[in-house]
Amino acid sequence: MSDIARALRMTKAGLYHYFPSKEAMLFEIMTFGLERMDEEVIAPTSTVRDPEARLRQIILQHARIITRAEGVVAQLFHEQRALPAHMRKVVNDEERRYFHLVRDTLKELRAAGRLRDVDVSIAALSLIGMVQWLPRWFRPNGRLTIDQAANEIADLAFAALLEPARRPRRSTRR
Repeated sequence: MSDIARALRMTKAGLYHYFPSKEAMLFEIMTFGLERMDEEVIAPTSTVRDPEARLRQIILQHARIITRAEGVVAQLFHEQRALPAHMRKVVNDEERRYFHLVRDTLKELRAAGRLRDVDVSIAALSLIGMVQWLPRWFRPNGRLTIDQAANEIADLAFAALLEPARRPRRSTRR
């Protein structure tokens, strides 16, 4: 609370004028992050018809927003257990919506015969985890831009999850 108050050039007492508790402030921060996810990832990618293109967009958009401000909002999501049950339920329900989008996209890829034989729930959680880990190692002034890093993650995920493209066999006749 002291660090937040100092960053905002306020007193801790001033913060408590706007937030009744640390948990309420944490909930507001998490809600802010979830609203960004809805507006910038879930809503726009839900309209992409091709599941492969949708999955790439999900990964790219998620990577872009999760690395803002060095991932401070994302890193706070590990503190969900500090929230009262009713607040934790709201956060968990919103996270579940995102998980279902990723998992349902993988199910579509499976139905189209484009997904390897993998458990779609484990694959969805693994994809989300790869992107969630990005703020821990990505450096804005590093050798990769956020788009390059996000594309690397997407390429890695696609190589692991998607069936190789079917190539026509070469004719051995001459």
